[in-house]
Amino acid sequence: MAPSILLIFCAIVWILVATSILRWHPFVVLLLAALGLGITSGIPLADLAGVIKGGFGGLLESIGLLIIFGTMIGIILEASGATVAIAEHLLKAFKRLPSNIVMSHVGFMVSIPVFCDAAFIVLSSLNKTIAEQSRASRKALTVALSTGLLAPHVLVPPTPGPLAAAATLQMDNILLLFLVGALLSWVVVMIGSLFSLVLFRGVHSSQSKTISQGEEDQPNETKNLQNELSVDNQHAHIPSFWLSILPILLPIVLMTLRPLSGWIDPAEMGWLHSLIGFISDPTIALMVGVLVGLPLLSSAPSLQFHESITKTIQQAAPILLITAMGGALGAVIQQMNLSESLQSLTFSPQLGLLLPFVIAAVLKTAQGSSTVAIITTASIIFPLLPVLGYESDLEKVWMILSIGVGSMTVSHANDSYFWVVSQFGGLSVEEAYKSHTIATLLQGIGGFLALSVFVVLWSLIA
Repeated sequence: MAPSILLIFCAIVWILVATSILRWHPFVVLLLAALGLGITSGIPLADLAGVIKGGFGGLLESIGLLIIFGTMIGIILEASGATVAIAEHLLKAFKRLPSNIVMSHVGFMVSIPVFCDAAFIVLSSLNKTIAEQSRASRKALTVALSTGLLAPHVLVPPTPGPLAAAATLQMDNILLLFLVGALLSWVVVMIGSLFSLVLFRGVHSSQSKTISQGEEDQPNETKNLQNELSVDNQHAHIPSFWLSILPILLPIVLMTLRPLSGWIDPAEMGWLHSLIGFISDPTIALMVGVLVGLPLLSSAPSLQFHESITKTIQQAAPILLITAMGGALGAVIQQMNLSESLQSLTFSPQLGLLLPFVIAAVLKTAQGSSTVAIITTASIIFPLLPVLGYESDLEKVWMILSIGVGSMTVSHANDSYFWVVSQFGGLSVEEAYKSHTIATLLQGIGGFLALSVFVVLWSLIA
């Protein structure tokens, strides 16, 4: 194998060791990986700083506001009780379906704007109540909810991972990613839901015992998140379903208007052409979602406007820094001219999808963070797109979704979400391994197989 590929392999090993064994912060790990790759690949030292700064700043410019606005929508919905309103409405609307399937779809809807960790904590009390009322197994509902929340978190924008991957792969059609990602996410959610039905078949709420772990077993970030949410969710009242869902739906509707600008002659109706182009831009559409969501904060007196801005910065800043440094690593890799190294190799479409899946799955399993796995994998894969034969917007969507399903494979003890699910879902550590961890493994593999079917079917239709 060519030296450049070996260097990238060494960089991946370094990222795995530094994040999972040494426990260094991903920002520092990615920075050192970028520097090491740049020096060993022969990039002149006089140019290396510019390459790193260009990759860092370029990605931050393209995705910074998207992540900030997406994070703020999630904070508003979480603080105002809108997530609970959405969940309760879905439970009533689909009460004839098995509780497991309903809870999975509650997770599917709520996790699109809200981080899965926070969403699970917010909905854990509702999960317990449903188990008691329906006599369904609380443990089964826990797995259904956890898997329902995780799939959109890695596959559907405006969550940071898919947005960061889209920016890294220079894919501007966020609406296309949303639609295809939501469809694949639904399939993956159903895999988790059916697994929970089979695993806990015949077990009822009265047989399920809540298992409480000691404080010493609970990670600090989990305890801090619990304390934050216990304060922020003391709402005077829960808003209506339609007011709650509006900050999610309106940006989607605005982004669907983008093709209309191509049908309007700028010479005849320039103002309308400019207006549609403006409001359908993903950044502006998400900003509108923030604006229409702000009135929801009136039901959350404990979280004033300036506090929501502070929490947005606290949540978004680490993601922005890691994402931007991933862009710097990607910029260094782009300078390595991998096309020449790989020109003697041929890749089938299935192998092209398998490579990002495997890289993301290895990174996720080793260091625990789905977002870090997505960002790092996208940076590595971007220079390979021409060789792999994935260059159109739809083909880049396939790549992003392959990275996404890889990044959920698997959730275990080095993942904070694993502890959130076990602590708030009534599972012992052993039970969490046998249920939540196995479920994420099945979701990842099943998601990749479903994606492969999508690609094959599309190739036959197109």
